[in-house]
Amino acid sequence: MNIKINFKNRAFNKSSGNVVLFVDEKFNISGLKKLISHSEYSYILDLLKSEDLKKKILFFDISSKRKIILISFKKNFTYSDVENLGAKCFELFDKLKKVEYTINSDSLSNSMKNLVGYFLHGIKLKSYKFEKYKTKKDKRSISINVVGKNVPNKENQNKFKALEEGTFYTRDLVSEPGNVLHPDEYAKRIKSLSKLGLKINIHNDQKLKKLGMNTLLGVGQGSIRGSYLVTIEWNGLKNNSRPLAFVGKGVCFDTGGISLKPAKFMEDMTYDMAGSAVVVGLMKSLALRKAKINVVGVVGLVENMPGGNAQRPGDIVKSYSGKTVEILNTDAEGRLVLADALTYTEKKFKPKFIVDLATLTGAIIVALGSEYAGLFSNDDNLSKQLIDAGENVEEKVWRMPLNKSYDKLINSKNADMQNINYVGGAGSTTAAQFLQRFILNKTPWAHLDIAGMAFSKYGGALNSGGATGYGVRLLNKLIEDHYE
Repeated sequence: MNIKINFKNRAFNKSSGNVVLFVDEKFNISGLKKLISHSEYSYILDLLKSEDLKKKILFFDISSKRKIILISFKKNFTYSDVENLGAKCFELFDKLKKVEYTINSDSLSNSMKNLVGYFLHGIKLKSYKFEKYKTKKDKRSISINVVGKNVPNKENQNKFKALEEGTFYTRDLVSEPGNVLHPDEYAKRIKSLSKLGLKINIHNDQKLKKLGMNTLLGVGQGSIRGSYLVTIEWNGLKNNSRPLAFVGKGVCFDTGGISLKPAKFMEDMTYDMAGSAVVVGLMKSLALRKAKINVVGVVGLVENMPGGNAQRPGDIVKSYSGKTVEILNTDAEGRLVLADALTYTEKKFKPKFIVDLATLTGAIIVALGSEYAGLFSNDDNLSKQLIDAGENVEEKVWRMPLNKSYDKLINSKNADMQNINYVGGAGSTTAAQFLQRFILNKTPWAHLDIAGMAFSKYGGALNSGGATGYGVRLLNKLIEDHYE
């Protein structure tokens, strides 16, 4: 479905077909007398006596060609509340199957900045569907005309649009099947973003071998596809200030390798590259809105397959950092990809901080379900900033423990460390503890385990099921509030 939003610099027409108006939580409509006819006012006032006013959205059939939709705002609301109302409004639009609506922004009694912008943002985010491979697509188009004075200015319109495009790009990447979005194709798609002003460098197998990125290469060596480390730079400050860094796991399909996964639900492993997709979508958003900040995104792209040349349990590899790793389970592959990517990012770019994102462990889903991403960090300030940003955009994170006491669980008799904890328990923490060993210079670092957040079979407040795009809005908020 296509949503067209038009900002009309004109007076509100009382006789507009389908109208959206805003009221308070008690559905007091006295402020709407100037916006609807006397008969409509009386009709709605009478019907409200028998309506459930706990609902946030009510609609009234005035005629076959006209509906009046009332959106209620509670007293103490957040921008996330407004976005969620927008999403609910889209669901109503979808159900009513009308093609045009007029939103009167002047019916807002609250002057909270950009209120209508956040409402429309919620509509857009909820409208996303991935229908690329369906022969019968939803070709409907809904036109939303926004009139009145309380509309976002051009700059804020562009910010919302950039964030939507970045989020949708992430969802598109995560939704693609593994036979289409393998590492070779993924690297090409990222390269195409250079037209937005992003500086993109692709390190292929040969370059990675020269650099000594053997933990990353080991994961992909069983596949006929290439393995890549791709760096994406946005220099919005045009100076040499240290960038912010975001690193993503991009396992385009994860069979588990020789430590083969069970067949049931293996098809979901197309989204094991969601961490990298968040980084790519974020970088696209920053470029589109011309963010005044220097940022680098780094993604490791591999395919974990059980081929004749695949990595074996028991192999020992030397990482880019120089540390050696004993591979006890080839299905604990994401941390191997991130290990080389993290050290390279820290050495090459010397960033202010590093945030990595990965669908890393099933254990984090056991702990937190699909409500919070797991946050592991060596820095209290960065952790607080991420927690606050997550609360603001309802992409929540929950801080989990890191402690040197866990190190004994990943120490190896044959190498510097092993890639899994064979004792059992603390699966997400030992994975994060493993990653922390590849931060060599005490750079502030946070790891987000998004295994429970990247994909939703049942849908959420701002998505209709499938890839969520979780993380793009969270990290954009972190940047906006603290670094831009």
